[in-house]
This record gives sequence, C-alpha cells and structure tokens, in this order.
Amino acid sequence: MLGTLDDAQIEQVLRSGTLGRLGMHAEGRTYVVPVTYVYDGDAIYGHTAEGMKVRMMRANPAVCFEVEDIDDMANWRTVIVWGEYEELSGDLATACMNLLHARLAPVTTSETAGPAGRHPAAKDGVAVAYRIRPTVRTGRFEKS
Repeated sequence: MLGTLDDAQIEQVLRSGTLGRLGMHAEGRTYVVPVTYVYDGDAIYGHTAEGMKVRMMRANPAVCFEVEDIDDMANWRTVIVWGEYEELSGDLATACMNLLHARLAPVTTSETAGPAGRHPAAKDGVAVAYRIRPTVRTGRFEKS
C-alpha cells in the first residue's frame, strides 16, 4: 500500500534521521549531496566545509532536503522538505554545533561526520554551520 505521511509522521522521520540528501541549484547546475543533520522541530541544522555546496547555497538559498527510513524495498517512508539556506555565525553557529554534537556523537564513525566545531576539510579547519527553515514538507510511504 502506498500512502501519504501526515504531519506527525513527517516530524518523526525528520527527528529520527541523521543522514539526508541536500539539493541545490545555481549557475545552471544542480547538485545533490548526502549530509549529516539534526532536526529540532523548527529547522534542519548541518555543517560543512567551504566548497561548491556553500557557494551554490549562497548564490541561491532555495534548497531541497530529502530523508528516508527504509526497512526494505516494500516498507519505507520518505520526506522531502523545501526551504531556505541560512548560514549561521556567532552564538547561533555555536548552538548549531552543540545540537549536532549531542545528536551525532553517539553514531559518529568518521572524522568528517563528527561536528566538533572544526572540519578537517575546511579552510583553517573551521566548519560552516547552517540551518534550513522548511517552507513546504511532504512525505510518502509504502507498507507491504
């Protein structure tokens, strides 16, 4: 059976996930990348190094974010969020990194997944902290 997720189910998928896909479009190019994240009920928070992703989101802050919960090919839930990229600095960046650390530290398995406020691929090691405020959310599921 295919169906549509209600608001509570969308919230649950967003809150339970730690890996999503971030899509952006700028300069005639579309780019989709996997990212670790945390969702606090209001926004999606992430961190990254300076690079193509940040350049594109600065040029066009309208982004798309996708996350799924898959048991198998006949039992899954997926959520798509459209929203606006917002780069964080100062206390907001610190709060973002603290949220990421609290949520991701127990499941960190690589040096780039761990949000320690520094990013090994970042210039001078400093991460770019950001949030995406959802403007539209949709969700679908299949259950056998």
